[in-house]
Amino acid sequence: MNPLLNQPFSTPYQTPPFSAFETKDFKPAFLHAIKNARLEIKNIAENQAEPTFENTIEALALSGEALSRISSIFFNLNSAETNDEIQQIAQEISPILSDFSNDVLLNEQLFARVKKVFEEKESLSLNNEAQMLLEKSYKNFKKNGALLSGENKEKLRTISKELAMLSLQFGQNLLAETNDYQLHITNKSDLEGLPDFALETAKEEAESRNLSGWVFTLQMPSYLSFLKFARNRKLREQIYRANGVKAFKNNDKNNDKNNTEIIKKIVRLRFQRAKLLGFETHADFVLDERMAKSKEKVNDFLAELLKKAYPLAKKEIENLADFAKGIDGIEDLMPWDHAFYVEKLKKQRFDLSDEELKPYFELNQVTEGAFTIAQKLYGISFVPNNKIEVYHPDVKVFEVKNKAQECIGIFYADFFPRVGKRAGAWMTSFRDGSFVNNLHKIPQISIVCNFTKPTKNEPSLLTFDEVTILFHEFGHALHALLAKTQYESLAGTNVYWDFVELPSQFMENFCYEPEALALFAKHYQTKEVIPKELVDKITASAQFMEAYQTVRQISFGKLDMAWHATDPSSIDDVDVYENQAFEATQIYPKISGTNMSTSFAHIFQGGYSAGYYSYKWAEVLDADAFELFKENGIFDAETAQKFHRLLSAGGTVDPMKLYIEFRGKEPDINALLKRAGILAQ
Repeated sequence: MNPLLNQPFSTPYQTPPFSAFETKDFKPAFLHAIKNARLEIKNIAENQAEPTFENTIEALALSGEALSRISSIFFNLNSAETNDEIQQIAQEISPILSDFSNDVLLNEQLFARVKKVFEEKESLSLNNEAQMLLEKSYKNFKKNGALLSGENKEKLRTISKELAMLSLQFGQNLLAETNDYQLHITNKSDLEGLPDFALETAKEEAESRNLSGWVFTLQMPSYLSFLKFARNRKLREQIYRANGVKAFKNNDKNNDKNNTEIIKKIVRLRFQRAKLLGFETHADFVLDERMAKSKEKVNDFLAELLKKAYPLAKKEIENLADFAKGIDGIEDLMPWDHAFYVEKLKKQRFDLSDEELKPYFELNQVTEGAFTIAQKLYGISFVPNNKIEVYHPDVKVFEVKNKAQECIGIFYADFFPRVGKRAGAWMTSFRDGSFVNNLHKIPQISIVCNFTKPTKNEPSLLTFDEVTILFHEFGHALHALLAKTQYESLAGTNVYWDFVELPSQFMENFCYEPEALALFAKHYQTKEVIPKELVDKITASAQFMEAYQTVRQISFGKLDMAWHATDPSSIDDVDVYENQAFEATQIYPKISGTNMSTSFAHIFQGGYSAGYYSYKWAEVLDADAFELFKENGIFDAETAQKFHRLLSAGGTVDPMKLYIEFRGKEPDINALLKRAGILAQ
């Protein structure tokens, strides 16, 4: 029997038995699971009994479990451990999955039952979660064309299928372009300024490619280290430009990895889908179920932040340019100079550098620190379990236990870059938690990052930025692990997209707190706790270049809205259009031949289209939320218990209502501006 179909898996906590799967198992498993899921849907739609919440809405929520499980395993591997064969199956199976999804959501008989239950909701004795499931189920059908005519349903079906394929191709092109580049250095003088850890990693990278010397890549730890430390300005420019032309440059093989045409097709199809469903633009379609509610509110929010941050950001870069000119005679500060001189200026101003901090942030210690903070806040513990299988030797697994030592979740941690893994950092799930019919299915959650691997001589030492990334993704994981919901579709991170970043960004705050740092920031050799003077410097430098970083994030949000809050039909030149979108936020000169959109995976491959603003939106929430912890004590039990309630509710309660229950008021944008040091100035 196909091991993917042998469900529930007879493994500890029904975790995926990765060693039992072969890549060739996936496609037949998908086809079989889709066939069974179709039968389940048919039985619900053709049920002769009167539609009820249980026989229609709940039955629908519980259907297709095997298909959902296979999909989560496969697409997580496609992101974290892919190969040509997996990518080929993804190309083949995505349109089939799109067809199945459309067949469900455009099933008139099924929708008639859902609609009848929805129209009778006032007379039903449903709890809050059941009411939310009913409402979301009805809206999901409506937003996916259930009210359309037959002809328009077919149009929508075609659009959905094509969008699935284009998004997949966008990501595959980007991964290939990232993997294809190498900066091969054989002259040691070209390495001046680079610290030992970066040199050792680059040496091992070269050896893995059967090359002499050193190799730097576009994987983030390698790329950022080079920009931050290499004195050779020409080589910094070279690697910066290489990163900036990913999926934008003309390739040798008929431009087969160029994403410009894919972008134009994606935004046009998204716009067509929105119009078909009665929305003005794709942004209106998306924001219909977001805290922000409208593109006008998003644009006003970004404009307000920009108005306050831009003057200070411009001043920060002018000061940085003066600094670069003063020490190195640089006449024209360019983007490839930014990280290099920021690091030097930070060292001068605060006597602080990543090199000085890294020995205190050994990866295992930082991970244990995150676990300890979660234990102090929520009473949970993380216990290694070597009997649970992993998809790559680098991955570690932990049982998550409550105070009663009951297992409430499984946590996977995958920290290092490799060829088959996309860039960036993310949290994902192999299964969300649920509790239906007295059956508790615990969540199986993973965080995936790209930190510097240990070398022969040194463990994995994190930059402070990487520490905050780990805490960020761990915050997402806690949101999913602490879920106390009946239904998977409402568990953990299944919330409004501009609310989902609150738990992750909230956790980043602990990285700046002396009481929290004392738990895990210990020198990897001497075990000495990070000295108070270094902690003071971290705290003092928290606002360093923060206005510039704020403007940078706003620029991405504005680019996202430019693509999705207008009619894109007449957009011909991706680069010209991007430049117009960036104009109001531009501080550094535009670098000819580079483009951001062609590698903007968040909005063209991930789920952030018309939603990138949510990072800054959620920063307002997290800054405002953490103010309460600062007032009461960062590990105050009562405050933590209130926040625990917010996390465990998942998507069962309207997010603003949840937030007000926790905080006692709506969030205040000034909390973010004050924390960033923008308000005072």
